Amino acid sequence: MDRKKLILLVAALLIAGVTAFMARSMFSGASAPKAKAAAVKPQDLGPQVLVATKSLPVGTIITAEALRYQPWPKEMVEAAYFIKEGSEPKGPLAMPDALKPADPKAPKAKGAPEPAPPGIEALLGTVVRHSITAGQPITQGALVSPGDRGFLAAALAPGMRAVSVPVSALTGVAGFVFPGDRVDLVLTQTVAGSDGPALKVSETIIRNLRVLATDQRSNPTVNKEGRTVVAKYKLVTLEATPRLAEKITVAQTIGTITLALRSLADNAAELEQALATSKVHIPAGTSVEEEEKILKSITQRPTSGKSTFATGGDVSRFQRSTIPPQTPVAKAEEATRVSIAVARATRDIKRAADGPTVNVSRAGAVTPVPVDRR
Repeated sequence: MDRKKLILLVAALLIAGVTAFMARSMFSGASAPKAKAAAVKPQDLGPQVLVATKSLPVGTIITAEALRYQPWPKEMVEAAYFIKEGSEPKGPLAMPDALKPADPKAPKAKGAPEPAPPGIEALLGTVVRHSITAGQPITQGALVSPGDRGFLAAALAPGMRAVSVPVSALTGVAGFVFPGDRVDLVLTQTVAGSDGPALKVSETIIRNLRVLATDQRSNPTVNKEGRTVVAKYKLVTLEATPRLAEKITVAQTIGTITLALRSLADNAAELEQALATSKVHIPAGTSVEEEEKILKSITQRPTSGKSTFATGGDVSRFQRSTIPPQTPVAKAEEATRVSIAVARATRDIKRAADGPTVNVSRAGAVTPVPVDRR
């Protein structure tokens, strides 16, 4: 390489180095522009409206924990919404007088349950007429109150029927059965025959029926202190499947129906038994909410499986425990059974009188031979 080319190469490298150094100094010295946060205007919320805290299917009875107030955009507020007092605008959106909160200074009765949030106590005991999703505002047409037209139909679960049975203070647990309780049905009857005394028997025919109403009341009567009042009634309306409704109707013509009040812990025990015997099938991939819904439907399902019963002979030795003969053929079978029983009893008595014997078989013939104890 000649001297001239070497000088040009060194000069080019020198110029490139100076240019890179100047460019670095220029970019590093310039300060980056600072971004300024834009002022965000807070959302203009309107009054507080009543919304569902969880999914409320058709037939759900409203309780205090199922509803709450939540701020709602004022441009989305409808006239059918329930609005909290003090947060509602003037005019057609004002809260109905029936939902005005109770006086906070009113004395609370001793032992009374915790009050619902202001304005919600008037909705307690109402029934959902249309399905409501969680967080959805409650409309006045979505709920039906006791005594209103269609209340009982709304309280029925899908596929269920309402059927009434007559009761008295004796057969109705002395009036301590209220709407929402669950009962078993016990049928008591007298089975007469063509001969001999009649058979008296009672059996549990249906279990886990929900009480919908007593007489014309679909909610318990309370006094001024908020306590439930035990009242006399002559009719109890129950929720049953169409098949069970047929059985209940027939049972009323057979004998006397008695209500047996169920414990609140029975449903949990029966659910554990169903889980242990693999009678409950929960598909794979089921969410927690769906699983709870399946388990709840099982605990609330009435059943009429194999019934338990008690006869007069189980109570008193002077009553019979078998069904008396109903026809001439059955009567003959009963007479034969009695004669055989008498013959066996006579033989046993004779053997006891004659002393112990030993059966000796000779050529196919069995002969009892007395045994001398000496």
